[in-house]
Amino acid sequence: MTSVEALVTCLRSERQRKYKSGIYYLTQTEFAYNSNHIEGSKLTRRHTESLFTTRTLVADAGDIIRSDDVTETVNHFRAFDRLLDTLDEPLTETIIKTFHRILKANTSDADLPYFRVGDYKTVANIVGDRETTPPEDVPEAMVHLLAHYNERAIDFDDLLTFHVRFERIHPFQDGNGRVGRLILFRECLRNDILPFIIDAEHRDFYCRGLYYYDREPGYLRDTCLSAQDHYTAACQKLVPGFSA
Repeated sequence: MTSVEALVTCLRSERQRKYKSGIYYLTQTEFAYNSNHIEGSKLTRRHTESLFTTRTLVADAGDIIRSDDVTETVNHFRAFDRLLDTLDEPLTETIIKTFHRILKANTSDADLPYFRVGDYKTVANIVGDRETTPPEDVPEAMVHLLAHYNERAIDFDDLLTFHVRFERIHPFQDGNGRVGRLILFRECLRNDILPFIIDAEHRDFYCRGLYYYDREPGYLRDTCLSAQDHYTAACQKLVPGFSA
């Protein structure tokens, strides 16, 4: 059994047992906190941990809690569970759209007339100063992206390249970063590569890596390798049979 196989076994076992002191708990809370925080969530780690363990929110006086932050955090927990449930399946548009549907369900975005929960965007969007794929071209772009990805063996740099291309397509109206990072974690596990969680403190390095990937892929690679080292250290402590 490889270290990644040991990790998957442990994640699934702890989820089933509802164990809240191991790698499943750490992954769920750190992944949801950081991925949402990168996108502007104001929830703290303590808020996130409370939502995960009790589905209640313990807030201090003066805390301003946005309902969407709470909903999207709980939704992220559910999306990660779906990630674990689909590890035996190749990456498809259906899986990607399912992540989006879970993440954005019951949010204020879902009430917008142009917003399609679980489906591709209908209105053009941008990332910073970079244009993304026009809505009418997204379905074809996603087909090509997945066809190229699924036709061969995948290594670490292939995953980063896929992630960059996905984010540049930006197929959904909102939630692309969170969906993309779920895909990245999932595909690491599927390809026997130790996964990682981009922490919110390194958001600027991560965004720089995405932006300048064509010119200097080392920016994103170094950020992700650093995150991988951090997650490896946690696995060494919490995952039986894990060996880096």
